[in-house]
Amino acid sequence: MDTQKIELDQGGGGLKSAELIGEIRKILPLCKKWKHCIDDAASYGLGDQKLMFTTDAFIIDPIFFPGGDIGKIAACGTINDLAVMGAKPIGLSLSIIIEEGFSKDDFLKIIRSISKVSKETGVPIVTGDTKVTEKGKIDKIEITTAGVGLAKKIISNDGVLPGDIIISSGDLGEHTVALLSFRFGYSSKIKTDSKPVIKEMTAVAKYAHAAKDPTRGGLAANIVEMAEKSNVKIVLEEENLPYKKETFALADLLGLDVFSFASEGRFIAAFSRKDAGKVLKILRKFNREAKIIGRAEKGKGVFLKTELGSLRPIEMPGGKMIPRIC
Repeated sequence: MDTQKIELDQGGGGLKSAELIGEIRKILPLCKKWKHCIDDAASYGLGDQKLMFTTDAFIIDPIFFPGGDIGKIAACGTINDLAVMGAKPIGLSLSIIIEEGFSKDDFLKIIRSISKVSKETGVPIVTGDTKVTEKGKIDKIEITTAGVGLAKKIISNDGVLPGDIIISSGDLGEHTVALLSFRFGYSSKIKTDSKPVIKEMTAVAKYAHAAKDPTRGGLAANIVEMAEKSNVKIVLEEENLPYKKETFALADLLGLDVFSFASEGRFIAAFSRKDAGKVLKILRKFNREAKIIGRAEKGKGVFLKTELGSLRPIEMPGGKMIPRIC
């Protein structure tokens, strides 16, 4: 008799998500011609280029929030997964499941958000599917997007080298702050950080050794993944953490780990020390908040160097995190 049940935190992007994905991978056959299958996008060789392919599902509560909606982050999320791997996105698919009785005005507002991102980035919606299900079978609306792109140089998240500098393209966690503030009626000026990162990623791609967009699981899950895959130790500097005071304040108020707060329009990336200065100068043309947040060295693990000089380990989030933020 089956007594095991899927738990909510197995979809949160932390340790339990990784364990569930590991079980899935043991069952599913993998094509050896596809590479980077556990990265943000898989790659397939096409002559001197690589076809990059990614997919993502979006269930959010609330579906409209300060600075965006489920449609905006669906389009941005898939485009960004391609961009952080050095790919030029060339097309998206869009699959939508709608609950019977959902407002048509709200539905069209979501579609317009997707259209706006598509027009701004030049990445067309090329195929899709729409289904309507009975009342109560889903919660309002669910969106799945997939994207393809082309890359000559793949930026995997396993390329961090000892001596590299870790840079954040801007302050992190603001997507989570926007949703939680709206959900709990907390007064905040922060809006979602959701946006495409194609331009800034393209501007620094030739210097990048590794990159990741810290969505589910936030900085903690993604920086730990980069360190483990690259077999390096990463030390973050407490005085340079990429969070606003208000983000820290909300995390403290709700008793949550700020390192697990998600972003939908930022990336963290590793660059050689000699290139870090020029990369930072380029990124600050797009976002003045771009900053150096740490360094990589020989060893294992991720640590936070406090202002007192001690090292505190940062681990993959393993408990219950914030549900339905992306």
